[in-house]
Amino acid sequence: MTPELTALTLAALLQVAQICLYSVVGRAEVGAKTALKPRDEPVELTGRAGRIHRAMNNHFEGLILFGIACVVIAVSEQSTGFTAGCAFLYLGARVLYIPAYVFGWVPWRSLIWAVGFLSTVLMLLAALV
Repeated sequence: MTPELTALTLAALLQVAQICLYSVVGRAEVGAKTALKPRDEPVELTGRAGRIHRAMNNHFEGLILFGIACVVIAVSEQSTGFTAGCAFLYLGARVLYIPAYVFGWVPWRSLIWAVGFLSTVLMLLAALV
């Protein structure tokens, strides 16, 4: 497996961890009865649970482009130290983004997000060179 695909796999496992964290914290906020019922009416989470939910959704969005970048690099056999570094920089940024979002690290949250996004863009551009 290429380093980029390893980073993608770890990013997917990070997303699993975020889903679990969101489930635990969200259930604690709204209670078991609300958590177990159908979502015919949306449940609005606030505070820490809401921030965890938004960070999780943000990672879903980032995973789309990152996944494309990793697959393009792997399938085209263009893995280099640069693309591997970008992939693990993305992963590190996503790990840091969770506490940055949950605890409101301003302006660090935005800078951490930008590092992850730029890493993905650089991987996509590297695939075209």
